[in-house]
Amino acid sequence: MFPKIAGLGLLLLAPSVFAADLPISNGNTAWILTATALVLFMSLPGLALFYGGLVRTKNVLSILMQCFSIASVVSLLWLVGFYSLTFTDGGSANDWLGGTSRLLMAGLGKDNMTGDIPEVVFATFQMTFAIITPALIIGAFAERMKFSAVLIFSALWTLVVYVPVAHWVWGGGYFFQHGLIDFAGGTVVHITAGIAALVAALVLGPRQGFGKVAMAPHNLTMTVTGAGMLWVGWYGFNAGSALAANGAAGMALFVTHIAASAGALTWMTCEWVKFGKPSGLGIVTGMVAGLGTITGAAGVVGPAGALVIGVLAGVICFFMTQLIKKTLKIDDSLDVFPVHGVGGILGTFLAGIFCSPNLGVFSGLGFAAGHDSIGSQLATQVQGIIVIALYTATLTWVLLRVTSLLTKGLRVSDDEEREGLDLVHHEERGYDLK
Repeated sequence: MFPKIAGLGLLLLAPSVFAADLPISNGNTAWILTATALVLFMSLPGLALFYGGLVRTKNVLSILMQCFSIASVVSLLWLVGFYSLTFTDGGSANDWLGGTSRLLMAGLGKDNMTGDIPEVVFATFQMTFAIITPALIIGAFAERMKFSAVLIFSALWTLVVYVPVAHWVWGGGYFFQHGLIDFAGGTVVHITAGIAALVAALVLGPRQGFGKVAMAPHNLTMTVTGAGMLWVGWYGFNAGSALAANGAAGMALFVTHIAASAGALTWMTCEWVKFGKPSGLGIVTGMVAGLGTITGAAGVVGPAGALVIGVLAGVICFFMTQLIKKTLKIDDSLDVFPVHGVGGILGTFLAGIFCSPNLGVFSGLGFAAGHDSIGSQLATQVQGIIVIALYTATLTWVLLRVTSLLTKGLRVSDDEEREGLDLVHHEERGYDLK
């Protein structure tokens, strides 16, 4: 096994330490159980409400259905074999994919340990990360993709993109061995979801009337409520990734909060200066940008670094949103790429600059194993960004084509899009239109 000990693989201990059955830590176990609930809370109901409030009234239920369905599908696939392929030893192929020793969780009992927590707790914690990543992508093709296509694509994408990348970075694979810093998902979650969202938006094309008619969010109160849940749940996402109730988790929690606050206020300020008024949608989007950007660096930077990361996230992601929608005319419906993709890229890069010698999981080392300078660390960070982005883009395009063949097209018809996916797919309405 190659678990994400002390920060998702950043503290590179000897393999014998990974394999050791340490005495159970009740405190650490209790914290990871709590963190697992917090990360699931981010998806259900956090992300569901956040996205659900951003679409038009006729499509709100479809977004909620997609979030709940993806959570269920990925959970069962994680049991069947996705966990094994991510976090077990793949033998001669281990650089690129894990093994099969935990198919259907074979051999997993309550006494199996990952470090000093039960392996079943570790596996469940990891499952919540696998759930939210494909769920993030739905924001790019909201209001126009067939429900059957969403389910098939999400399942295939999790297997072909998420599982290998998570193994490379966290499960003992190539980037794990070469010291890529990704504390809680800058590459594994945000770059993969963001790049996949951009490709999906390009392949499906824009919604009818995009750029010509107003497509205002139907319920910003719902969106702000979901955003608050995301902020709280992100403590489990980042601080839980220390896999211990210790100072590293505490620092990860604090810098996460600082980056979210800085991102929120910076985005709000940019909007205020550019458009004359600050908005609720702007401040919560900036918060998500700050959270997504700090994710990869949360265990290795201090409060000052987090402040800079949050401010840069607010500025850069704000202007990238304007570029994608207004200049390039790409209908990434809910801004997944400019917020999560750009944020993940930015945070992964900045982690190599702001990693601190006295903070996080490095026990006095300023850089991950195999690196003794900012230049060396940055080279690995940039390599990880480029390889993972290109891999994700290529395989996402292929999977969308495969899904299109299986479902006889990715999009609903023009008439169905006008009617709304709530009635077309589910014969229900999320709201009374009267």
